[in-house]
Amino acid sequence: MFREMRKKEREIKTDETIEILKNNSYGVLSTICENGYPYGVPISYVYINDSVYFHCATEGQKLDNINNNNKVSFCIVGETCVLPDKFSTQYESVIIFGRANEVFDDEKNTVLLEILNKYSPEYIEKGRVYIEKASERTKVYKINIDNITGKARR
Repeated sequence: MFREMRKKEREIKTDETIEILKNNSYGVLSTICENGYPYGVPISYVYINDSVYFHCATEGQKLDNINNNNKVSFCIVGETCVLPDKFSTQYESVIIFGRANEVFDDEKNTVLLEILNKYSPEYIEKGRVYIEKASERTKVYKINIDNITGKARR
């Protein structure tokens, strides 16, 4: 169903892949536009319960695309270091394929609090008030992971 990695020697184990996913701040969500073109947009996210979650406004290009076709790809680039004398780069990356679906109620609130804990841990109380006020203008999506791979050159 999913193509195997070409350079198998650079494939990293699932637990390392998950650590890269947990320890980074943003990734690129790729969707397909109605006209068939790909659309990649940087997003902040959280990884919990073996899924990737992100929040967004209630309308926009990525939501139009997901409503038309909920198959997505999500890419994280972790630590990198250019090696000019070797004409190469040390890197670590994660690529996910999955389906994005909106979540509601308790799951939505839990995710918004996790996002708050990840990105604004010193402002929890102020963040809770912000979440309560912005909840009606905010959607939360879950990417159910169908395939995940990690790759590194160290």
